[in-house]
Amino acid sequence: MKILLIEDDIKIIQSLRKGLEENGYEVDIAYDGQIGKHLAKRNDYSVIVSDIIIPGINGVALCRELRNEGIRAPFIMLTALGALEEKLIGFDAGADDYLVKPFDFLELLA
Repeated sequence: MKILLIEDDIKIIQSLRKGLEENGYEVDIAYDGQIGKHLAKRNDYSVIVSDIIIPGINGVALCRELRNEGIRAPFIMLTALGALEEKLIGFDAGADDYLVKPFDFLELLA
Protein backbone atom coordinates (compact mmCIF):
# COMPACT_ATOMS: atom_id res chain seq x y z
CA MET A 1 0.00 0.00 0.00
CA LYS A 2 1.42 3.36 -1.04
CA ILE A 3 0.62 6.47 1.00
CA LEU A 4 1.16 10.16 0.23
CA LEU A 5 1.81 12.14 3.40
CA ILE A 6 1.61 15.96 3.14
CA GLU A 7 2.75 17.84 6.26
CA ASP A 8 5.05 20.82 6.81
CA ASP A 9 6.10 19.94 10.36
CA ILE A 10 9.32 17.98 9.94
CA LYS A 11 9.07 16.17 13.30
CA ILE A 12 5.51 15.04 12.61
CA ILE A 13 6.16 13.90 9.05
CA GLN A 14 9.30 11.97 10.02
CA SER A 15 7.52 10.29 12.93
CA LEU A 16 4.51 9.35 10.81
CA ARG A 17 6.68 8.12 7.97
CA LYS A 18 8.71 5.92 10.31
CA GLY A 19 5.60 4.46 11.95
CA LEU A 20 3.87 3.79 8.65
CA GLU A 21 6.94 2.19 7.10
CA GLU A 22 7.39 0.00 10.20
CA ASN A 23 3.84 -1.20 9.55
CA GLY A 24 4.63 -2.19 5.98
CA TYR A 25 3.50 0.88 4.06
CA GLU A 26 5.42 2.65 1.32
CA VAL A 27 5.36 6.40 2.03
CA ASP A 28 6.01 9.40 -0.19
CA ILE A 29 6.22 12.77 1.55
CA ALA A 30 5.58 16.37 0.57
CA TYR A 31 6.17 19.45 2.71
CA ASP A 32 3.67 21.67 0.86
CA GLY A 33 0.45 21.44 -1.11
CA GLN A 34 2.00 22.16 -4.51
CA ILE A 35 4.42 19.24 -4.22
CA GLY A 36 1.63 17.08 -2.82
CA LYS A 37 -0.59 17.90 -5.79
CA HIS A 38 2.22 17.12 -8.22
CA LEU A 39 2.87 13.73 -6.59
CA ALA A 40 -0.84 12.87 -6.34
CA LYS A 41 -1.33 13.51 -10.05
CA ARG A 42 1.68 11.41 -11.07
CA ASN A 43 1.34 8.40 -8.75
CA ASP A 44 -1.36 5.96 -7.75
CA TYR A 45 -1.80 6.20 -3.97
CA SER A 46 -3.92 3.96 -1.78
CA VAL A 47 -4.51 6.93 0.53
CA ILE A 48 -3.52 10.60 0.82
CA VAL A 49 -3.00 12.06 4.31
CA SER A 50 -2.71 15.85 4.49
CA ASP A 51 -2.53 18.60 7.05
CA ILE A 52 -4.78 21.57 6.28
CA ILE A 53 -2.43 24.39 7.17
CA ILE A 54 0.46 23.82 4.76
CA PRO A 55 2.39 26.12 2.43
CA GLY A 56 1.26 26.51 -1.17
CA ILE A 57 -2.18 25.00 -1.56
CA ASN A 58 -3.88 24.36 1.79
CA GLY A 59 -5.19 20.86 2.47
CA VAL A 60 -8.85 21.72 1.86
CA ALA A 61 -8.16 23.36 -1.49
CA LEU A 62 -5.82 20.52 -2.41
CA CYS A 63 -8.46 17.90 -1.68
CA ARG A 64 -11.06 19.83 -3.68
CA GLU A 65 -8.68 20.26 -6.65
CA LEU A 66 -7.70 16.58 -6.67
CA ARG A 67 -11.36 15.51 -6.55
CA ASN A 68 -12.17 17.90 -9.41
CA GLU A 69 -9.35 16.32 -11.42
CA GLY A 70 -10.77 12.83 -10.89
CA ILE A 71 -8.37 11.58 -8.22
CA ARG A 72 -10.44 9.36 -5.95
CA ALA A 73 -7.83 7.98 -3.52
CA PRO A 74 -9.17 8.15 0.03
CA PHE A 75 -8.16 11.52 1.54
CA ILE A 76 -7.59 11.94 5.28
CA MET A 77 -7.32 15.42 6.79
CA LEU A 78 -4.84 15.44 9.68
CA THR A 79 -5.00 18.80 11.44
CA ALA A 80 -5.17 20.84 14.61
CA LEU A 81 -8.37 22.49 13.33
CA GLY A 82 -11.00 20.55 15.25
CA ALA A 83 -14.14 22.69 15.29
CA LEU A 84 -17.25 21.11 13.75
CA GLU A 85 -17.43 23.84 11.09
CA GLU A 86 -13.84 23.12 10.03
CA LYS A 87 -14.54 19.40 9.83
CA LEU A 88 -17.62 20.00 7.68
CA ILE A 89 -15.58 22.18 5.31
CA GLY A 90 -13.06 19.34 4.97
CA PHE A 91 -15.76 16.76 4.26
CA ASP A 92 -17.45 19.12 1.80
CA ALA A 93 -14.13 19.41 -0.07
CA GLY A 94 -14.12 15.63 -0.52
CA ALA A 95 -12.22 14.32 2.51
CA ASP A 96 -13.05 10.77 3.56
CA ASP A 97 -11.90 11.16 7.16
CA TYR A 98 -10.70 13.90 9.50
CA LEU A 99 -8.29 13.34 12.40
CA VAL A 100 -7.63 16.10 14.90
CA LYS A 101 -4.13 16.56 16.35
CA PRO A 102 -3.07 15.28 18.75
CA PHE A 103 -4.27 11.87 17.64
CA ASP A 104 -3.36 8.30 18.45
CA PHE A 105 -1.19 6.69 15.77
CA LEU A 106 -3.30 3.52 15.98
CA GLU A 107 -6.34 5.57 14.93
CA LEU A 108 -4.50 6.64 11.77
CA LEU A 109 -3.52 3.03 11.05
CA ALA A 110 -7.16 1.98 11.33
